[in-house]
Amino acid sequence: MDTSLIFKAYDVRGTYPDQINEELARAIGSAFATFVDVPRVVVARDMRPSGVSLTAAFAEGVRRAGVEVLDLGLASTDFLYYASGHLDAPGAMFTASHNPAGYNGLKLCFAGAKPIGSESGLKEIEAMAHQFLATPASGDMAEQHDVSLMKEWVAHVHSFADLSVMRPLKIVADTANGMGGFIAPEIFAGLPFDVEIMYPELDGTFPNHPADPLNPENIVDLQRRVLEVGADIGLAFDGDADRVFLIDEKAQPISGSTTTAMVAASMLDKHPGATILYNVICSKSVPAVIAEHGGVGVRTRVGHSYIKSAMAETNAVFGGEHSGHYYYRENFRADSGIITAMVVLELLCRARVPLSELVAPFNRFAASGEINTTVTSPSASVAAIAELLRMAGDATIDLMDGLTADFGGWWFNLRPSNTEPLLRLNVEAATDEDVARHVADVRAMIAAVEA
Repeated sequence: MDTSLIFKAYDVRGTYPDQINEELARAIGSAFATFVDVPRVVVARDMRPSGVSLTAAFAEGVRRAGVEVLDLGLASTDFLYYASGHLDAPGAMFTASHNPAGYNGLKLCFAGAKPIGSESGLKEIEAMAHQFLATPASGDMAEQHDVSLMKEWVAHVHSFADLSVMRPLKIVADTANGMGGFIAPEIFAGLPFDVEIMYPELDGTFPNHPADPLNPENIVDLQRRVLEVGADIGLAFDGDADRVFLIDEKAQPISGSTTTAMVAASMLDKHPGATILYNVICSKSVPAVIAEHGGVGVRTRVGHSYIKSAMAETNAVFGGEHSGHYYYRENFRADSGIITAMVVLELLCRARVPLSELVAPFNRFAASGEINTTVTSPSASVAAIAELLRMAGDATIDLMDGLTADFGGWWFNLRPSNTEPLLRLNVEAATDEDVARHVADVRAMIAAVEA
């Protein structure tokens, strides 16, 4: 079985059952258990129909390798990370996040929610899985036990906010038939909010719209509902609910960069002088806000395994990504959509102004959002465009993660997708008109190198 297409930079992801199936899941389970070499691991799954049999097969592989399985059952990815930290056990989450219904996959971590990516064990696990495909593990079967941590998880999420300042707010949360519909009601229960959950039924076929709030088409229903009911805030969760995007009371989306800057300022109020991480695609407003609030900003590559490792190295209190991932030191350095929702709700309750006014100081530039272009060879295209810019000499270039070219008044980042033959373009400039013009400029460069 060829697994080269499904073992990504920081997870495993592919279509079921042609790219990922029970046989492979069982082999990965044995490989994971052998690699982490501990007495027990915790497993969980999202609502995708294939997750039931895949998780069972993975757990069997773990147990065949002599390692006990603690089954968390249905969970959001951030809940699984919490369980890994709380139980001090490696974790495995069956999810394909925002991908369409035909996909499934695995996010793996060491004990304490420490990430496993291609540079920290995922390649070794892939190689070992092939060995177990050829010769399945055959030792004495270890035990498997169900574990319930919802009460502890709710208390943990609540610990990130001062519940005493919470006041009545109208909240609409679009959970897109994903795990947010399972988690959000538990978290918001007992708080003084009027919460409406859109599409709360757990359904991995995503009958209403895809669970990818980064795509503007997928937040249209939420925007409309916010206006219809006069909500104070809209929350858009992705499929496994480790990401959240905010919608203000005017139904305007708030970018991941703006949310990162706002939460960073709040964290620095509580942790003066702390280090804050942000990825290469975040707005220039983020490092500016960090500096203005006396923090130390550190720029990182995109992706949870890189950011979590950098957080451990720098002892950063918080990290944010343009894509709606927000990481907290006190959450085992893991990302969480629902914790971020609680942090923002506390800020909104304290401010006693509409969300649009609360975020205004942090929203300083215009941005394109992520624009995807299908190309023959993403890496070759990035290299060719970097060479064109070097020859022109009118931009500062860095290659930390893809190509970032800064022209002073505007900048762009162009990255190959980790999962598809795509280039991902992000442009930031002073105005929407400037952004549109420069997007056309970069697209022309892509077309030129592809010709």
